[in-house]
Amino acid sequence: MAKKDFLPIILGSDENAYGTARLFCEAYGVRPLVLCTIPLSPTKNSKLFDLRVIENFEREDVFPDALLQTLRKNADAYAKQLVIPCSDYYAGLLCRHYGHFEGLIANRFNSAELLDAFDTKDKFYALCEAHGMDYPKTAVAAPDERESVLERLPFAFPIVVKPENSNATDYLRCHFEGQKKVFFFDTREEYLAMIANMNKSGYAGKLILQEFVPGGDGAMRVLNAYSDAGGMVRAMCLGQPVLEYYDPKSVGNYAAVISRGDRALYEKMRSFLEEIGYVGFANIDMKFDRRTGRYLLFEINPRPGRSSYFVRSAGVNMMRLFADDVVYGKRGDCIYNENVALWSNVPRGILNRYVTDPALKAELKGLKMDRTLRNPNDFNLKRLYRIARVDHAQYKLFRQYYFDKEAESNR
Repeated sequence: MAKKDFLPIILGSDENAYGTARLFCEAYGVRPLVLCTIPLSPTKNSKLFDLRVIENFEREDVFPDALLQTLRKNADAYAKQLVIPCSDYYAGLLCRHYGHFEGLIANRFNSAELLDAFDTKDKFYALCEAHGMDYPKTAVAAPDERESVLERLPFAFPIVVKPENSNATDYLRCHFEGQKKVFFFDTREEYLAMIANMNKSGYAGKLILQEFVPGGDGAMRVLNAYSDAGGMVRAMCLGQPVLEYYDPKSVGNYAAVISRGDRALYEKMRSFLEEIGYVGFANIDMKFDRRTGRYLLFEINPRPGRSSYFVRSAGVNMMRLFADDVVYGKRGDCIYNENVALWSNVPRGILNRYVTDPALKAELKGLKMDRTLRNPNDFNLKRLYRIARVDHAQYKLFRQYYFDKEAESNR
């Protein structure tokens, strides 16, 4: 039998994994394979893909051989196998062990050195500095500097505080009261109270302290890009988040995004990505500083982002561009999105209640809302029930954790 052209292998089981699988199905009618440690609600009871649970798949000593076994098993049936990580952790595992997979993965990944720069905030900001990219005023504190760093901050409260890598195992496995991926503090006392709890947890990594750039969720920006195997950018789509998540497990992720266009920003980011030799998907977080009119970079996630389906809502299917490049060798001119569209991962009722910017509230009323999990080609009673339960839980989480960042920054 002739081999099929390709098999997408998606690592993870969250909304990102589901959205990625949906994009492949829409573009090519293929049935992806989803590999995970635990099946989460977004990927349960779906008919779009085959889901395989591998015990301890995220462990460094399990992942390489488990994935290699899967790749070998499918090598006779598929001409090429594409592997897409849906978390920073899986991206790191793929990068560190790429040579273990016997050339069975058709797509390339960034170098270990570049990945390390993305994973570690102080190295990332050094990279930005070297290439003339703007970023927030920042101070880095080693474990023994967590209290004394306050004496040398080049900015005043309120501040934003993050572990140097909030997705790293050493942080995720440490538990303390009030633990979050991103912290916001109005006062020294609030910060020091968190440090007292953190110091008891055994977390030994650095902390990144940053100036709080004025503005609420609507001041954030997210830029998604795809660069081919030669490091040339093939597509870019800018998004304006209109609402973020606030619960401790999801804080910093985007709940709803409106796609935008900004040619000057596109060209600047394209030059940056091509200068550093970036390949594959990029999910870039930044904030618009209304004081200076500049975009300040926070981080680059070397994978599709959790909100990446907003790009499809704007009319661009990144997985089609990806497979056309890697499988079929098709490379066109770079696509710069200019379309305006609304993507949301939460019900419209939450947007109506918690989006406070008057201009954004007015704009939302005129936009049709696209949702990753509300897939008309993948409905069944069990999925509908799960999605309804998740939506219901979101109302409770926003009531419990939401605060107005714009109001906080103006205090």
